[in-house]
Amino acid sequence: MQENSNTAAHVIVVGVDGSDPSKDALRWAAGQAELTGNTLEVVMVWDESTEAFAQAETVPAGLNLGQFKQHTIDDAIRQVLGKHPATKVTTTMAEGKPEAALLNAAKGADMLVVGRRGHKGIAGRLLGSVSQHCVEHAGCPVVVVHHDTGAA
Repeated sequence: MQENSNTAAHVIVVGVDGSDPSKDALRWAAGQAELTGNTLEVVMVWDESTEAFAQAETVPAGLNLGQFKQHTIDDAIRQVLGKHPATKVTTTMAEGKPEAALLNAAKGADMLVVGRRGHKGIAGRLLGSVSQHCVEHAGCPVVVVHHDTGAA
């Protein structure tokens, strides 16, 4: 997988952080990219000030934070798309507020795809919604993929 920080036309941008909702978004975006012939740009954003990066485990001993972030994005891509994706995939890693970084990555893109965690109540009000912010401010169509928690 190669790094890409310049989004051009015919790109679908998808935000991935290793969580199940982001993997659902990646799965949907990859299917759409395959149907349309678009390149898939997988964007991982971390915000160390709020520790929004990495839902998963702590950084393993001997692995630096940069390697851990790259491992997280590569692992999500392998889990969802396999070793040989059917579409061209690029990766971008950015530090900052997720909503701002995703909107920046989606400039000029055909579509932005994000997962939705579904924080409700006080947590939802305090944390805000990256997906809602993207829907309101993106310069391209935005698809919000809801995660099926298995609850009826």
